[in-house]
Amino acid sequence: MTFVQIIDCKTSKFDDMNRLMDTWAEQTKGRRTATHAIVGRDRSDDDHYVEIVEFPSYEDAMRNSSLPETDRTFQEMVALCDELPVFTDLEVVREDELNKATVRRFFVEVATAGNLDAIDELFAWDYVDHDVMKEQDATVGSDVIRQDVAEWRQAFAFDFTLESQLAEGEEVATRWTWRGTHRGEFLGIPPTGKECVMTGVTVFRLREGRIEEGWWQFDILSLLRQLDAVEM
Repeated sequence: MTFVQIIDCKTSKFDDMNRLMDTWAEQTKGRRTATHAIVGRDRSDDDHYVEIVEFPSYEDAMRNSSLPETDRTFQEMVALCDELPVFTDLEVVREDELNKATVRRFFVEVATAGNLDAIDELFAWDYVDHDVMKEQDATVGSDVIRQDVAEWRQAFAFDFTLESQLAEGEEVATRWTWRGTHRGEFLGIPPTGKECVMTGVTVFRLREGRIEEGWWQFDILSLLRQLDAVEM
């Protein structure tokens, strides 16, 4: 389970504090166990700062604390603070799943079930699409995804199995397996009735709950072989 440590402090010497943390990061490179950290400043009190540090587990956090550089940095940090910093240790019992859920809705509700109206709800109007099947590096607009889904659904009766999802910041990576029956023309290939399987990974970047950019990587060559369109 993820473990989070919150460090609450007041200091009028934040620049010195910032340099101290940069030094600690350099000295502990390759040995520290923290996976992510952010620092925020209180809008109502310029000397009030909160640092949030994420670890894979409580045990990893304790290993990080036992580093000699960590103890030395802590002593120097206390000297820079106007008062003793306050530490809060949190076991994470729920992570934000909203971005993952939005992406799952696309694969299940839009791509598989064909609810194209949901695209306006899930995608930003200026969505940017990167697709290995397209010559141009990127195409822009939510209508791009609408047209792509419609064309794939005209050519195949298909569904997605979502094998795994990983979320970091604003991005969600989904590893999927696609299974379809070729029932309409596809890339100039007349319908064959063949049942096909293809794997791929899609990375979506979200903004304010909507999908803003997407990168598609999938085994199109394998699909074409299954349709007897190319030979080994």
